[in-house]
Amino acid sequence: MSKVSPGPTPGFLVWRLANKWRVAVDRAVAPLGLTHAQYSLVASLYGMQRAGERPSQRQLADHTGLEALYVSKLARALESAELIERTRDPRDPRAVQLALTAQGQAITRRAIAMVQELHQQLLEPLGGLDAPRTHAFTDELTALLDTPLTPPLPNNESTKGTPP
Repeated sequence: MSKVSPGPTPGFLVWRLANKWRVAVDRAVAPLGLTHAQYSLVASLYGMQRAGERPSQRQLADHTGLEALYVSKLARALESAELIERTRDPRDPRAVQLALTAQGQAITRRAIAMVQELHQQLLEPLGGLDAPRTHAFTDELTALLDTPLTPPLPNNESTKGTPP
């Protein structure tokens, strides 16, 4: 029999923190006409473009951790808003490459500045964005994100008797 934790589980706390963070970013970038998910896309695209890349939707999905279908939906909305361009990859006609427009770059730079200010505020309890505790926290989160999930095997000893 497993012990029940006297307080919130790490998973619950991560979920709560992710929701708090998402809501805060949503509110911060809303005046620019962006959602948190759109911000994640354009900010990632901005960084990739600065590194000389013109990523495909699949590459951007892998980079952000968003589902490819969701990235496609976001990209279409951002294209309609004239913030990004979607073009066929000349090397792979099935792939769609993404690039920020001039307007998209300007809005993304403003959004990044707003979100960096927000990050400083959200991370103040750890000493701020450049504090040693924040760096250690970032390292811990990275370790958790880098660990692949292995799905449980059906009918193994640890799942017998548990509902699906």
